[in-house]
Amino acid sequence: MKNQIKVFCLILIFIFHSNISSLFSMEWPSEDGIISRNFGWNNEGQPSLGIIYRTSNNVKAANQGELLFQSEGYINASRLPSPLGSWAALDHGEGIISIYSRMSPDTGHVPDTVNNSGIIGRAGISGWSNENGVYFQLYDRRERRWINPVMIISPLPDPGAPVIQAVRLRDNQGRLHDLAQIRTISQGRYTILVESGRVFAPAQNRPSLAPFRIISLVNGTETGMLNFETYSARDGVLMVYRNGLFPVDQIYSMYPAYELGTASFSRGQAALEIIAQDADGNSRNSVFRFTVE
Repeated sequence: MKNQIKVFCLILIFIFHSNISSLFSMEWPSEDGIISRNFGWNNEGQPSLGIIYRTSNNVKAANQGELLFQSEGYINASRLPSPLGSWAALDHGEGIISIYSRMSPDTGHVPDTVNNSGIIGRAGISGWSNENGVYFQLYDRRERRWINPVMIISPLPDPGAPVIQAVRLRDNQGRLHDLAQIRTISQGRYTILVESGRVFAPAQNRPSLAPFRIISLVNGTETGMLNFETYSARDGVLMVYRNGLFPVDQIYSMYPAYELGTASFSRGQAALEIIAQDADGNSRNSVFRFTVE
């Protein structure tokens, strides 16, 4: 089963890269910034649609592009997910645009044409931000979806595997059962909730970041696969892929965790396995064995 999952994931990545990454090679907008939020990170029930860097240095263009829009102050753009402060957007062709926001308000004018690694502005504090940095996003206008930058840009070096902080089952009465603390549950149908992330060294003062993929298996059978590859807009509703497209409010739990779907447990012995993967191919799994009464 695990080998089949790996093959399926590789096919998905190959198809996506064949359609998009062959068009151009992008680079990260910050060379020395510390990632404080990444794509898919759970922000109190809402996903991060890009990558937030902590830095005070210049912000570079991810690739050559044409300037679509620039704002040097606060703006609430109806087609963008949050007040972005001082921001700029570049068109890279084939429907792909890059967005650089929450920069310094005095970032200066962006040229109509920007070369690869050309200066977009300077990291700063604006919009929904209280620390120096930049919020970097990629958007596919043709498909109306936000793209995880690691689908196009080579992942940053990350030798560590994701961390699985907690796994809980929620029963039909809304009660949470922490599998690290219990050994028995009653038979019935449960929602599987996983709190998982990655910690980049050094870990001090740095939050856990979202993994690239989370998979759940019950007694060896897959029950859910959540992919942090793209988020699609459908009739004004943001959707994420978990064995099909689901509204994010059905996936993102407030406490915070990700809902991996539901599973029925009958009397006897049960094993729930959670696999968390990052874009570098690092993987970590946790297996919980318990009795169903």
